[in-house]
Amino acid sequence: MGPIDYIVVEFPGNRMTGEGLPLLVDLVDRGVIRILDLMFVRKEEDGSVVGMEVADFTGDGALDLAVFEGVSSGLLGEDDIEEAGSALEPGNSAGILVYENLWAAPFATALRRGGAQLVASGRIPVPAVLAALDATE
Repeated sequence: MGPIDYIVVEFPGNRMTGEGLPLLVDLVDRGVIRILDLMFVRKEEDGSVVGMEVADFTGDGALDLAVFEGVSSGLLGEDDIEEAGSALEPGNSAGILVYENLWAAPFATALRRGGAQLVASGRIPVPAVLAALDATE
C-alpha cells in the first residue's frame, strides 16, 4: 500500500466549478492515486456543518462525480467532517479527499521489506515554496 494523504479544499461562496474533476479522474485512470473517500461539506452562516449531495457542478446536466459515487473507505468519521468544517469560513463549502498514492506503493513496499519505517512526513505549502523561490531570485 502506498502513503495515504488527505486534502480539504475550500470553495468560497459554495462556488464549485468542477474544473478540476477531469484532472482527478485522470489521476485515478492512470493509476497515480486511488480515491478512498470523497465527501463534500458546507459551513452554514450559523457555524453548523452539513454534508452536501454530489451534484452537477459544471451545469451540463451530467453528474460530475458519478465515477466516485459511493466511494467511502470508512476512514472519514463525523469528527473529521467537523474538523474540516472548523477550517471553513461560514457560507463556504469544501471537498474532503482521502487518497492513496499508488505511484509510491512499490517504493514503500521495498522499504518495508528492507526493515525501513517512516519516522516523519510533511508537506510544504505551495505559497511557502513560491515565497522561498522569489526570495532567492
